[in-house]
Amino acid sequence: MRKSKEAPFVFGVRVEGDSFTDRREETERLKANFTYGVNTILISPRRMGKTSLVDKVCSLVESEDIRIARIDAFGCRSENDFINAFATAVVRATSSKWEEWMENAKVFLSRFVPKISIGQDPLTDFSLALEYNAGNNTTEEVLRLPEMIARSKGCHIVVCIDEFQQIGDFPDSLTFQKKLRSVWQLQSHVSYCLYGSKKHMMEQMFQNASYPFYRFGDFFYLNKISEKDWVEYICQRFESTGKHISEELAREICQVTDRYSSYVQQLAWFVWLRVQDDSAATEEDLKYGIDRLLDACEPLFIQQTEDLSAYQMNFLHAIINGVHTGFTQTAILETYRLGTAANVTRLKKSLMVKDLITIPAPKHLEMSDPILALWLKRRVWK
Repeated sequence: MRKSKEAPFVFGVRVEGDSFTDRREETERLKANFTYGVNTILISPRRMGKTSLVDKVCSLVESEDIRIARIDAFGCRSENDFINAFATAVVRATSSKWEEWMENAKVFLSRFVPKISIGQDPLTDFSLALEYNAGNNTTEEVLRLPEMIARSKGCHIVVCIDEFQQIGDFPDSLTFQKKLRSVWQLQSHVSYCLYGSKKHMMEQMFQNASYPFYRFGDFFYLNKISEKDWVEYICQRFESTGKHISEELAREICQVTDRYSSYVQQLAWFVWLRVQDDSAATEEDLKYGIDRLLDACEPLFIQQTEDLSAYQMNFLHAIINGVHTGFTQTAILETYRLGTAANVTRLKKSLMVKDLITIPAPKHLEMSDPILALWLKRRVWK
């Protein structure tokens, strides 16, 4: 079978190898945390590359001495869902062959009589389902599992949980968070990397003193890659495939996408597709790429905005037109039909919960997604 060529730009999946851009400082910081057992809380908007960063660091440190358990909490809707995913990930991470993970499940989870499902690849395609009873200590005992296995095997385990803010939507979430914190904070052979894309929820969980995970570990935001590094990367990827793009056009790609990693890669890809071999990209190619990017994102953007109220849409309209503060001023209330000053407070809160707006600086509001903003400006309020 013919092997497919490597795409010069990668988006929608984790990025690795030559497609991984910069992040040197963040890589070293996360690598040190994993190596020395420091808990990490990582926040970034979607499409900024946090999953690719975590995966890269995992590949750098994973060894017989440091095992990595990966969990995506996005599909978890309850405490039961989470502990099953947790147990499966830990057993998988600490077993090199299927006989070993069967033995681990039997030794460490025997009292729960786990139901084991095996797919085509018994080493990686399996899952555990535990008999769950909210009235007993099932959750606490499963949460102790990585510490028990790590002590038994003489290794350290790093548990990486993506979209961790999802547990904030579980029934009786605060009680569950207290269970997690009470068990995890006592573990000496296990550390945790908890990351998510809903800034408002993650900040509430980890920076609010009334929440169980307050000051749980090294808390940092994943910032945008610099324009200089992106321009160099885009130009190099074009050149490596026999095509060309000017630094000026590469900068325009960065400006349109506001340097959101996945959007930079996707727009650069659409532009690259239109350029012939041994030719250089033009402004027309960039315009074409922007249109294709908006086309690709349109179904999601319709879904995100179709249930918004007229007031909420008016509020977004104000931000897109350059209003970032002073929303309760009479002129702004009237121009954008926002209702009362009290209504503005409700609008801010509801749109932040929906992750449509963010506060990058005190009293300064912006759209969370630069391409959603562009789509609204060009295709809704044209």
